[in-house]
Amino acid sequence: MVERLTAIARAEGRTTVSGAPEGYDSYVAAEAAKRKSALVLFVAADDSRAAAALEAARFFAPDLAVLHFPAWDCLPYDRVSPRSDIEAQRLATLAALAARGERAGAALVVTTVNALVQRVPPREIIAEASFLARTGKDVNRDALTRFLARNGYANAGTVREPGEFALRGGIVDLWPPGADEPLRLDFFGDQLETIRRFDAESQLSTGTDDSIVLLPASETPLDPASISRFRSGYVAAFGAVTDEDPLYEAVSAGRKHAGQEHWLPLFYEKLDTLFDYVGRAPVFLSPNAEEARKARLELISDYYLTRESLRSGGSGKAGAAAIAAPYKPLKPNALYLTEADWDRALKSRPVRLLSPFAAPDTMASIDAGGRKGRDFAPERVAEGQIVEGSGRVNVFEVAAAHIAQLQQAGRSVVIGCWSEGSAERMGGVLSDHGVTAIKRIADWREAEHLHKHAVGLAVLCIEHGFEGPDFAVITEQDILGDRMVRPRGRVRRSQNFLSEASALTTGDLVTHIEHGIGRYLGLRAIEVQAEPHDCLELQYDGGKLFLPVENIELLTRFGSEEAGVQLDKLGGVGWQTRKARMKQRVREMAAELIRIAAARAMKEMPPTETPAGLYDEFCARFPYAE
Repeated sequence: MVERLTAIARAEGRTTVSGAPEGYDSYVAAEAAKRKSALVLFVAADDSRAAAALEAARFFAPDLAVLHFPAWDCLPYDRVSPRSDIEAQRLATLAALAARGERAGAALVVTTVNALVQRVPPREIIAEASFLARTGKDVNRDALTRFLARNGYANAGTVREPGEFALRGGIVDLWPPGADEPLRLDFFGDQLETIRRFDAESQLSTGTDDSIVLLPASETPLDPASISRFRSGYVAAFGAVTDEDPLYEAVSAGRKHAGQEHWLPLFYEKLDTLFDYVGRAPVFLSPNAEEARKARLELISDYYLTRESLRSGGSGKAGAAAIAAPYKPLKPNALYLTEADWDRALKSRPVRLLSPFAAPDTMASIDAGGRKGRDFAPERVAEGQIVEGSGRVNVFEVAAAHIAQLQQAGRSVVIGCWSEGSAERMGGVLSDHGVTAIKRIADWREAEHLHKHAVGLAVLCIEHGFEGPDFAVITEQDILGDRMVRPRGRVRRSQNFLSEASALTTGDLVTHIEHGIGRYLGLRAIEVQAEPHDCLELQYDGGKLFLPVENIELLTRFGSEEAGVQLDKLGGVGWQTRKARMKQRVREMAAELIRIAAARAMKEMPPTETPAGLYDEFCARFPYAE
């Protein structure tokens, strides 16, 4: 086993690695990074496989630096920006890679094909774009505010998302890219007194730090030099701006515009790729990565041609500009790698083509020694049926017998579950079926120190298990079938509430919290005290309302069928009457729920004893997160 992993780590050129099923492949990549004491790039075909690779790598190599570089969560040539937390994660990984020295040691970067084919900000720019602050030292708050504004941080009343900041007297709240929690900087004059971490939901402090290094929150900076480059590049690419162009106007004014990231090349003199950040690091390509790359480049080309045809073949109608400003797409090779770029990048560094299958004798490859684990689907289907010679089928008994066989073959066994609760239930049920030596473990270090007859029980969120030469992983899903449980992310605010005008299309129905149902007509600049001010134009029955863009949170999408909808009347009583009626209905529902709860509390009945084993098996099959 050691010789195989060493051969995989040290092989040069393009090498096929067979016997590397999902989960085990990231273990092999992590071991290669440790054996070379260098950086390794693992490329998954899609986001779900990248998530499994991250989970497995962090479990099997807890001491290894494992970095995640996700793709934007929007389509090519979209009108919306990627999510702020995704941009934050990307920038944090790029900054970590840009800061690595030649002898920085072992590390694993997990990314996807979609992320790898897209160009990124230059390495030298990311390496220099930081702001250091220490407690007990003087910090220029004006310089801090300027850094936050020009590096993509959004000024908010309350910090609840990565990439936001809020100014409140001597306190600055901000959420830096890559940080698990936002930070609260408490100043006394110009001196930074404390740096406290706090919970975004409760706003309560959770700990303190002595210093912070701030990174950009957006890949498109809005400093004067970047704005100047954007303006000149935009004119060079699309000609002089002779009509209303919201993107050009917003960036020229130093304001973030929804979807501006799709014009990333115009903000820099040149762009790099993730390949430039990782140097000559070995590249581990998961199965179907090449097919995913071809499909992605075809999708990019299709979206570009569609945007370009709409732009060049405009209808010329008078109302066309009112519907939406024409989308002016950059050519695909400006933001994405071409097929030749991809081939050239792979040819200049070691590549491992991962395959879950054993290679035929006629094919030159290195066998990693893994194979897909057993799936107990036949036993789940036959659950409860009587089989001649072996009695009634029970999937947990079959799993216990399989664990015993693996241990007799000299393999240590780890059972991976989706959550703490499901791990507790699984351990109890398997214990009832004869697997008595079960030990809760946090990572592979603890598994390696288990007794040879003990079974490790871990929270390991991968869908299917696998077997290596000397260990095996069985997942909860292998035993019980599809789970509805997924790793819980941070709770996000309701998406029905609007945060940017680009989320609306002319003609959409919206609901204003004070005025009711109206129709969105588009953005319009209104002069207020001799200054232009961007407002959303809303049509109501008998009049119009101009809502400043900074108050867009007062709107929600109209969430019902639009046919036959009557617009509310500005200043009328209809909307207020409906709101009052609904509030009364909610009060009545609450009163009824309280009455039912009180009636239940008054009822008593003798407790029911359930058969412990059967009830535990029933609970173990619960497919949802508690």
